[in-house]
Amino acid sequence: MKNIQEHITIVVPRKGINDEGKGKKHALYRLISAAKTEYVWMMDDDVLPAPIANSSLCERPIGGTLSNSLYEASDLLILPLRMESENERPLLLERLQIAEYAAIQQLTIETAKRGHAVMCSGANLIAKRDRWLESYPDLHPEIPSGDDMFLLESFKRRGLNISVCVSEEMTAIVRPHTSWRAFFHQRMRWAGKAPKYTDRDILLCGAIMLMANLLQLCCPLVLLLKFPIEYALIKKRDASVSLFTALLLEILYPFYTIISIVGGIFRRKW
Repeated sequence: MKNIQEHITIVVPRKGINDEGKGKKHALYRLISAAKTEYVWMMDDDVLPAPIANSSLCERPIGGTLSNSLYEASDLLILPLRMESENERPLLLERLQIAEYAAIQQLTIETAKRGHAVMCSGANLIAKRDRWLESYPDLHPEIPSGDDMFLLESFKRRGLNISVCVSEEMTAIVRPHTSWRAFFHQRMRWAGKAPKYTDRDILLCGAIMLMANLLQLCCPLVLLLKFPIEYALIKKRDASVSLFTALLLEILYPFYTIISIVGGIFRRKW
């Protein structure tokens, strides 16, 4: 843990550490319990931190709009992420993930702004420490992952204040998978948690997306209705995504969504 100012502590649960065999949620609980600040800034250890959180900036306060009107007015602040490849010429799989991630991020931003947040990522998230600790029993500690989505559900159910930030200074970088095996493993893990969701907005969004993909499988012409919407989301968040990549993603998406759902349901461990 590293203080970047007197009000916020950065919390990074390290992968590969056997946290008493209890996984990431227990590691988060232990680290957040030990924090002495009012807020905690959660990051995954495999992301490139937001510029303002770099060690070279740790001595200066987080100022401007963030301290004045965002995190101090929020119980949970959803922070932006951007997916970037380390390769100068990204693989096709990487390009597809970058396009999908842009759409997911924009959907996260749009729904949160309207007070109906359906997603957030523990890879870049600020929460009021006491509120997080109060929500810990709602995080399904028996399930190794899903700390972020279950936290979002808990905060919404309790009527706490949820905000979203889109500042580039607060944007962390995540890397795409470079193998289909790792890609599907992650998607199946995500899908495996879905039966535990109870939030109406999350369930409704998931049902709409599933129905749209099933309709596209049954009638490919549905693509003509879906693609303009998806492409607008992608381009709004990441203008570098090409039309070809976005279209290919839209064609393939229903197939790997169904594979992920079926695989997630039958996985013994999430």
